[in-house]
Amino acid sequence: MKEKIIRLVRDDIDNLTVFVDDVFISVEEGKKILNIVLDSPDVIDLNLITEASRIINKKIDENHVLDDDIYEVDIYSKEKGDD
Repeated sequence: MKEKIIRLVRDDIDNLTVFVDDVFISVEEGKKILNIVLDSPDVIDLNLITEASRIINKKIDENHVLDDDIYEVDIYSKEKGDD
């Protein structure tokens, strides 16, 4: 799923100077969550996360990426210093 999402959103978020660093599914309180971690050579502020999230969510919805058992998409930035 990681490669599919990267291919799907790469061109649309490239002009924001952010890229998808990781994609994984986690389970919290019995609900599956699709986690999308963004990174950038620059600082990613809240406005940038919001703009990228709008683009990514639209692409995910338009292309019916989510399985029926995934309840939520969580998009956030990679913490600086993480490898």
